[in-house]
Amino acid sequence: MSTDESTASASEGLRRSPLQAEHEAQGASFTDFGGWWMPVRYTSDLAEHRAVREAAGLFDISHMGEILVRGAGAGAFLDYALAGRLSAVAVGRAKYTMMLAEDGGIIDDLVVYRLSDDEFLIIANAGNRRTVAAEVSARIAGFDADLEDASDRLALIALQGPRAQAILESAPEVGGFGLPLDELRNYAWTDAEFAGTPLLVARTGYTGEDGFELCIDADRAVELWRALLAAGAPHGLVPAGLAARDTLRLEAGMPLYGHELARDIFPSQAGLGRVVAADKGDFVGARALDARPGERVLVGLTMEGRRAGRAGYGVFRGDHQVGEITSGALSPTLGHPIALAYVDQEARDADDLTVDVRGTRIPATPTTPPFYRRKK
Repeated sequence: MSTDESTASASEGLRRSPLQAEHEAQGASFTDFGGWWMPVRYTSDLAEHRAVREAAGLFDISHMGEILVRGAGAGAFLDYALAGRLSAVAVGRAKYTMMLAEDGGIIDDLVVYRLSDDEFLIIANAGNRRTVAAEVSARIAGFDADLEDASDRLALIALQGPRAQAILESAPEVGGFGLPLDELRNYAWTDAEFAGTPLLVARTGYTGEDGFELCIDADRAVELWRALLAAGAPHGLVPAGLAARDTLRLEAGMPLYGHELARDIFPSQAGLGRVVAADKGDFVGARALDARPGERVLVGLTMEGRRAGRAGYGVFRGDHQVGEITSGALSPTLGHPIALAYVDQEARDADDLTVDVRGTRIPATPTTPPFYRRKK
C-alpha cells in the first residue's frame, strides 16, 4: 500500500474541517483527533511552538462544537445544566465551566460566551460534541429556552501569540470592532466583521499566550484563514498544528479532556473545585462537592535532563507507585521535562518522587502549574 493509500485509509470516516484543503496545500501532516482529520504539524513541532511564544501561530479549531442556547430562561437553564453560575456572566464576557454527570464526574470542560441577555454560546471539545449536545438537550425540559447545535455551520480559528493583536488589526477586511482590541479583556468578546460577514472575536485561547479565537460562518473560513496568514507574514505568523498546541497548553498548565479530565475524574481532583458554584442551588453534578478522601490529585512535575515522562508513565516513591503521568513533554520554552500527573494525596508535596522513563527512574519535583507564564 502506498503512503497516499495508507493515509486515505486511516482518515476514512473522519470529519473534515472547512479548511482541509488549505492544510493540505500547506503540506500538513494529519491525525485522528476526536473523530476529525486534523493537522498535527506543518513544518516542525518546535518551530510552530516557538512561533507562538515569540510571534504568532494560526490554529484551525473548527473541530470544536458550538451550541447556542436561547430564551428568557437560558441563564437559569445553564445554571442547572452546568457547574458554574452562568446567569451571572455579563453580556460580552465568557466563562470557563464544566458539564458534570449526576455523580460529579466530568463529562466535558467548556467555555460559555454570553452573547445577549437571552443567548449563550457553548464551546465543547470535539470528541464530546455529541455527548454534550445530547446532555444539554436532555436537561432543558421545563426551562424557557431552546437549543441549536451550530457546529456544522460555524468555523473557529485561533490566532495566538504576542503579535496576535497587531496581526488582527492589520488583516484586510477585518474591522467594525464593537470594542477596540486594546479594551478587550481576557475572557471577553466583541462583534466585528470580515468582508461584510459577522465575526465574533474573543480574547481566549489554549496556549498561555495573548490571542484571539474567531468564530465565523464556515463558508467564509477559507477567506479569513488566508487573510490572517497574509497579514501575519511580516510579523512571523505561521500555521500551527495539534502537536504545538499540546506542548503550549501543557506549559501553561491547561488540562486536556481525555488526559487530565475524564468521566471518572472530579473537579476537586483536578484542582478545579472553584469552577463548581457551591451556593447556586440544585444543579446536575452537585455531588462533585462531596468530600472524596483518598482520591488522587493533579500536580505538576518538573525534571532535569532531556528525558521526558509521557502519558501513562508511573510516578514512584521508592518501589511503590503513587501516581501516573497524564501529559508530559520536554518543554520547548523551558528546556527541561515537565508533566502533569495524578498522585496519591500524601505524595503531592513529596521530595523523593521519581518517574519511570523506560526503565530508568528520573527524579521529579512536584510544583503547582502553570510551568510557564507569559510576559505582560
